Amino acid sequence: MSQALDAPPRTAVGTPGTPGPDPAELAAQYGLTVSGARPTLPAYVRQLWQRRHFITAFATAKLTAQYSQAKLGQVWQVMTPLLNAAVYYFIFGVLMNTKRAVPDYVPFLVTGVFIFTFTQSSVMAGTRAIAGSLGLVRALHFPRAALPISYCLQQLQQLLFSMCALVVILLCFGVPPAMSWLLVIPVLTLQFTFNTGLALVMARLGSSTPDIAQLMPFVLRTWMYASGVMWSLDAILKDKHLPHALQVLLECNPAAVYIDLMRFALIDSFHASQLPHHVWAWAIGWAVLAGVGGFIYFWKAEETYGRG
Repeated sequence: MSQALDAPPRTAVGTPGTPGPDPAELAAQYGLTVSGARPTLPAYVRQLWQRRHFITAFATAKLTAQYSQAKLGQVWQVMTPLLNAAVYYFIFGVLMNTKRAVPDYVPFLVTGVFIFTFTQSSVMAGTRAIAGSLGLVRALHFPRAALPISYCLQQLQQLLFSMCALVVILLCFGVPPAMSWLLVIPVLTLQFTFNTGLALVMARLGSSTPDIAQLMPFVLRTWMYASGVMWSLDAILKDKHLPHALQVLLECNPAAVYIDLMRFALIDSFHASQLPHHVWAWAIGWAVLAGVGGFIYFWKAEETYGRG
């Protein structure tokens, strides 16, 4: 008993006035890391590649469920852009008579509508990718870039359905198959890269400012009118004395570039107006700039998504 009384009192760990162990040292000792911390860029790319099957399955599931409540189901994947093209044909082709300056106007118009819709839908889907999936973002740990990428992949899958209808339209209007149709593959690859990068940028902006989703339809509509979807930009610019800077801006417009490349690949009469060599350079440049820049821009805010 006396030995116990003479022993020095023990100090409880964590009692007031007594410094406890350093949390950083404990975390390092047991291999703990900050939850939701942004990984390095190479590690982030590896995580996305490991989840490539999830990205593909998620995109396919979203596409299947998109029109599940409609009686015509997946038919609307083709009918929606076709109906848009029919409206534009009546207003711009018939009432405004823009078709007289463009040979093969119906294939010209439908190609423009399908290709621009691909970019338009990717941007809108990217804007809501994080803000519209907060439950998934907060419940599971995964690279958040998987969401906008999967939404863009969904739009690519939907475009492929539309391209089947486009081929039928081309054949019905006397456009013969040609070797140039193989250019569709690199054009879609470049446009998909551009769309994905743009969707990543809009996903980050939309996650912090949801009101952007309400503004984007007006921006995209203006972009469509400036991209030569319903008329030939060359025919319009030929008769107008616009400032040189504005003319260059219209010519290097990424949406117009990808539309022109697709028309060049598919429509035989469009070959007569040989594309300038710089169009392919613009297409590659926009894809690299948007794809790489958008990915890095999104990755830098990785730890902020789903918080607040």
